[in-house]
Amino acid sequence: MRLPAPARPGPRRPEAVRTVPWLRIAAAYAWRLIAVGVVVYGIFSILGSFQLIAVALFLALVVTSVLRPPTDLLARVLPRPLSVAVVLVGSLLLLLALFALVGNAVAGEWPRLVDDFGGGVHRIQDWLQRPPFRLSPGKLSALQDQLTRYVSTHRSSLLSSAVNEFGRVVEVVTGGVLALFASVFFLHSGEHLWGWARDRLLPSGARPAWDRAGRAAWRTFAGYTRGIIIVAATNAVLVGVALLVLRVPLALPLALLEFFAAFVPLVGSPVALGVATIVALAGRGPVTALAVLVLIVVIGQLEGHVLHPLVLSWAVRLHPLVVAVSVIAGSIVAGVIGAVVAVPFVSVVWAVLNALRTDPS
Repeated sequence: MRLPAPARPGPRRPEAVRTVPWLRIAAAYAWRLIAVGVVVYGIFSILGSFQLIAVALFLALVVTSVLRPPTDLLARVLPRPLSVAVVLVGSLLLLLALFALVGNAVAGEWPRLVDDFGGGVHRIQDWLQRPPFRLSPGKLSALQDQLTRYVSTHRSSLLSSAVNEFGRVVEVVTGGVLALFASVFFLHSGEHLWGWARDRLLPSGARPAWDRAGRAAWRTFAGYTRGIIIVAATNAVLVGVALLVLRVPLALPLALLEFFAAFVPLVGSPVALGVATIVALAGRGPVTALAVLVLIVVIGQLEGHVLHPLVLSWAVRLHPLVVAVSVIAGSIVAGVIGAVVAVPFVSVVWAVLNALRTDPS
């Protein structure tokens, strides 16, 4: 009986192949994540170099997402160019009327506000002199003298900063004009612009997938923008009513500040209400300021647990931790603008990934 021949040893595998499976998988994901990080960093670097144009186009997309439904509705009875003109001009007039109303409110309350703040400063000084702070009048006077000396010493630098801020105002006006100009074309022929970019810039095989991804991105962005406007308007109405009931000075401008601050999720509303608390402390005293602090807690709970899940859940499916990290990371990268753009950017990226990963059949 012949014994079977011994099996020949197979080819020796390289040492790198014989590593543990989880390490190979981790390494594969690691270099892919590094590649994605480099691409994202490059995109943000390019956008940072053209920040004015990027912000203007972002504002144009925001305007388009808000004004597209009334434009489409009006286009059923009017020509499309006329519908765009009517909606844009009407929106601008409404916005100017709102700012004029706020300006009149500030001008009407200014004399009384100066008197209230004068008395409020004395009340704050008396409060700081009592327990638990026990600051002596000498320390408070020394602090005021230090502030006065700082302003007189750094007068030239403060003037230079004011000149630089004037330059920023010119940039803001330029960006606003560019945003308005782009909004006209986005409202009039946004579909045609997307179709041209898809057909000219993408190969034919990739067009269906990226068309699906682009439409998902726009639905997510438009849904987020409309939802956050509803949340901001609700917060502003609640804050305005509460401040009027508490007879806090400048209730209408503070409500408008709350509206714009709500565009920074989780962070903007507490900051705006913190400003309202300072105004209430100086104008109405510590009891009213404490009531405004309670309002901060109530508005925060309402926004986080009712408004955001109810209004934004159908458009943005992000965990609150992801939202918080996105806002902080955006503020680190690009300041206030980054904090505003971060959440819609992450939401759009997530929607695009889901659309590209989904089988259309």
